[in-house]
Amino acid sequence: MNWPVFAIGISLLSFLVAAYFYRWVKALPTAEGNLASIGELIRAGAYTFLKTEYKVLLRFVGVVSLLILIFFPHPVWNGLSIDNIIMAVAYVSGSTLSAIAGWIGISIATIANVKSASAARHGIQTAFMAGFRGGAVMGMAVVGTSLAGASILYLLTSNEEIVLAFSFGASSLALFAKAGGGIFTKTADISADLTGKVELGIPEDDPRNPAVIADNVGDNVGDVAGMGADLFDSNVASIAAALVLAAPLGQVDLIFAFGGLGLLASIIGVLVARVGKNGNPGRALNNGTYITALVFAFLTFAATVIFKFEFRIWMATFVGLVSGTIIGFTSELFTSDSGKPVARVAEASKSGPAFTIITGFSYGLLSSFPSILGIAGASLAAYKICEPLGPGYPLLGISMAAIGMLSIVGMIISNDAYGPIVDNARGLAEMGGLGEEVLEITDQLDSAGNTAKAITKGFAIGAAGLTVIALLAAFQEIVRAKTGEILSFSILDPLVFFGLLTGIAVPAVFSAMLMMGVGRNAERMVAEIHRQFDEIPGLREGKIGVVPDYNRCIDIATVGAIKELIPAGLITIFATLVVGFVGGVSAIGGFLT
Repeated sequence: MNWPVFAIGISLLSFLVAAYFYRWVKALPTAEGNLASIGELIRAGAYTFLKTEYKVLLRFVGVVSLLILIFFPHPVWNGLSIDNIIMAVAYVSGSTLSAIAGWIGISIATIANVKSASAARHGIQTAFMAGFRGGAVMGMAVVGTSLAGASILYLLTSNEEIVLAFSFGASSLALFAKAGGGIFTKTADISADLTGKVELGIPEDDPRNPAVIADNVGDNVGDVAGMGADLFDSNVASIAAALVLAAPLGQVDLIFAFGGLGLLASIIGVLVARVGKNGNPGRALNNGTYITALVFAFLTFAATVIFKFEFRIWMATFVGLVSGTIIGFTSELFTSDSGKPVARVAEASKSGPAFTIITGFSYGLLSSFPSILGIAGASLAAYKICEPLGPGYPLLGISMAAIGMLSIVGMIISNDAYGPIVDNARGLAEMGGLGEEVLEITDQLDSAGNTAKAITKGFAIGAAGLTVIALLAAFQEIVRAKTGEILSFSILDPLVFFGLLTGIAVPAVFSAMLMMGVGRNAERMVAEIHRQFDEIPGLREGKIGVVPDYNRCIDIATVGAIKELIPAGLITIFATLVVGFVGGVSAIGGFLT
C-alpha cells in the first residue's frame, strides 16, 4: 500500500468531518439581541488580532524563506538548485497551513461560543455539543493540514529534509502565535480581573468592564489559535524527525501508516463523544480521549500484523500512547474541581492569598513529576524495546513513542479548543443576562473546559519532550550523513557544555521577557480602564445605554502583544545562530539538548 497516499486520504476525510461539524454548529438556532451583538464584538476583536499578527509574521516568513532560498541546501553562488526552491516552498507551506488552521479555528470558535450560550437555555446536551464540535473543527483542521502537508511533500520529493523545512515553517508560526496570543490573553485577563473583581467588586464578565471583551477575545487567540499552532508544530516535528531516522532503515511506511491511523482514531473519537441529559461534560471529554486511544492501539496493532511491520516498533509507539494517557490522567487529577488538590487550594484560600499562592504553586510543581517521569520512562522503554532490532532502531523507537503520544492529537486539540469556546459561552451568558439556570450550566461546561485546557498543556509539553529527543537524534543523523562525523553530545566536551548552558538560559530569558511584556501591556490597559470609568458618565453605575469603549482595550492588547513579542522571538533565533557560529554543530547539539 502507498501509505503517504493513505495518510492524505485520511486527511481529506478529516476535512469532510470538520466541514460537517462547521455546518452543524452554524445551523443551530441563532442568538438574538444582546447575545448576538456581544458575540460579534468578540469575533471582530479576534480577527483584528489575527490580521495584525499575521501581517507581522508575513514579513518574518518572507525574510526567512528568502534566506533559505539563498543558502539551503546549497548556496546560490554555487548555482541555484531546484532543491533550494523546494525547501523554501516547504517552509512557506508549513507556516501558511498552520496559519490557515488557526484562522479556521478562530472562525468556528467565535460562532460556537454564541451558539453554546444560546443552547444552554434548553439544557446541557446541545450546549456541550456546540462547544465540543466547534473545538473538533479546529482539531480536524490542525491534524489534517499537518499530516496532509508532510505526506504530500514526501510523496513528491521522497526527501525527509524537505519535510524538516515544512516543520521549520510550522515552528516559526507556533513561536509567534503561542507567545503573541499568550501576551494578549494574559494582558486582558489580568487587567479585567484587577479592575473589575478586585477594585470595583463587580462580576468577572460584567459588561461595564471595558476589558471584558478583550478578555474573551484572548481566550480564543491564546487557547485556540496559539495552542493549535503549538500542537501543529509538535505533530509535524515528530513526523519529520521520525522520517529522518526511518529512511536509512527502510521504515518510512510506518510513519505515514501510524500517522493516518491516529487521525482516523481521532475522527472516530470526536464522532462518538456525547454527554447525557444530566451528564458530566468532563467525563464525556475523557471518554472520547480514551476511546480514541483504544481505537488507535487496535488499528495500529492490526496494521502491524496484516502488513508485517516490526512488532517492536509498534510496542514503542504503544509506550508513547500510554505515556500520553498517563500525562492526561495526572493533569486531570491535579486540576479537576472534584480532585483533592483543587479542594486543598480552595481550603488554603480561607487563610489568605499568600497561602493560596503557596499551596497552588506547590501542587503545580508536584504535578510536573508524573509527567516528567512518564516522558523519561517512555523514552527509555522505547529505546530498550527497539534495541534488539539493530543500530538506528533504538532512536527510531523514541521517535515512534513521540508519534504514539501525538497519535490522538486530533482529539486532544478538540478538547482544548472546547475550553475557550465554553469559557466564552459562560461570559456571554453573564453579559447577556440569561439567568442563573443558564449560568449554572455554562459553569459546568467551563469547569470541564478548564480541566481540558490543563490536560492539553501537559500533553503538549510531554509530546514536545519526546519530540525534542527525536529531533536531536535526527540532527545527529543528518550531521553524520553530511559530514561522516558521529556526534556524541558528551557534556565533557566544552563546546557541547557551552551550548547546553546557553540552551538552558534562553528559555528563562524568553519567559522573563514575555512576562515583563505582559506586565507592561497590562499597565497600559489598566490605565485605559481607569480613564474610561473616570470620563464616561454613568459607566461605573451601569446606567442603561452607557457602554464602555471595548475596542480601545482590544487595540491596546493587540498592539502591545506584537510589540512585546518581537524582541523575545528574536532572542531565541539569534541565540541559536550565535551558538552555531561560535561552537559549530557540537554546540548546537548541546543547545538543543
